[in-house]
Amino acid sequence: MALVVICGQPCSGKSTAATCLADALQESEPKPSVRIVNESAFHLDRNQRYADMPAEKNLRGVLRSEIDRSLSKDSIIIVDSLNNIKGYRYELWCLARGAGIRYCVLHCDAGGLDCRTWNERRREEGLGSSYDDRILEDLIGRFERPDSRNRWDSPLFELRPHLDGIRKSSAAIADAVAYLTKRVDSKTRDVKILQPTIATQSAHTTQANSLYELDRATLEVMNEIVKAQTDSASMGLNKRNVVSSLGPGFPTIDISGTVTLPQLRRLRRTFMKLTGQSSLSGPPPPTDADSAKRLFVDYLNREIGNV
Repeated sequence: MALVVICGQPCSGKSTAATCLADALQESEPKPSVRIVNESAFHLDRNQRYADMPAEKNLRGVLRSEIDRSLSKDSIIIVDSLNNIKGYRYELWCLARGAGIRYCVLHCDAGGLDCRTWNERRREEGLGSSYDDRILEDLIGRFERPDSRNRWDSPLFELRPHLDGIRKSSAAIADAVAYLTKRVDSKTRDVKILQPTIATQSAHTTQANSLYELDRATLEVMNEIVKAQTDSASMGLNKRNVVSSLGPGFPTIDISGTVTLPQLRRLRRTFMKLTGQSSLSGPPPPTDADSAKRLFVDYLNREIGNV
């Protein structure tokens, strides 16, 4: 249904904004299914997550994988994290586009001074959500502000915690709720539902069993053709032997003359390659031997005249 990316400086109120947005969505009609994906779900200390670049990169990868698994046409996913790198926000935008859902960014626009003050307050109160000073300064310095002119930062809703606080009734949250829950029809112009493209669609996962069955089935068909030609007294193919050996219900392999083993191998390699390429934008390869054999037989009947 939608992907909402919360972004902002550390200690700028992102988690509060995510909770308020989720509560406001639950009060809307009809009530959508809402899930917050955040860093605390992985049970890591906040300073450990951003201690160095490898740890931070690993965290972003784990979050991205969890978001990818969670996206659907029936739920709203709220990403509660720094999301401070525009390249990473672009990756999330690509996930939303691949899923064909709505997308928006909610920015907690707080300055570095306010973030330092709020971080110190958390430390004094003994909260475990405070940052070490070194990590805080590093994250503040590396924050890349969202820009509504970028596809991956649009539409952009701006929260200003230092001025208005963060509440369910905040204007930015109310605007985001209206955008996420508005009914879309042919006349709707102010709500964008991203459309998947070849670049953003995930390739079908080809199971090892599918590759094994495809390889074994095509090899069996090829061997039966070679055997039938070897046993045949004439130069033509004994079609009955080939068909009966493959099993009932298979189409006749129409070969008017002898096809050599190198030619069959070349046709088989081409068929395997084409099947793998088509699986990127179409259905995955067949997982049973009979389906794979029928596909290969049909391919041979189309191509054998060009050999």
